[in-house]
Amino acid sequence: MTDFAAAIDRLLNQVRHWEQPRWREGRADRTYELVQRLADLAADAEGRPRRPVPREHDMILPDQLRVMADDLLATDPSPLVMVEAAEAVNTLRASF
Repeated sequence: MTDFAAAIDRLLNQVRHWEQPRWREGRADRTYELVQRLADLAADAEGRPRRPVPREHDMILPDQLRVMADDLLATDPSPLVMVEAAEAVNTLRASF
């Protein structure tokens, strides 16, 4: 879990200060995809149905990331899920 927590913190430190122009060029869409992925992993870990996360304004994405990351951690997911989540975060971060 520490790898995922560290990865999400690094990503949030990178993007939380971004202004609107910085979110262009697909960055917002890719970040939203990660938000949805984390929500899906949390739903799977809890055995509940997946639901779409509302697509809010780009400037809300760091908050959505934080909430979905916290939700995932609260499910006490398996180590395999944590590895998958950390890889998804690191892949997104590397794409910026």
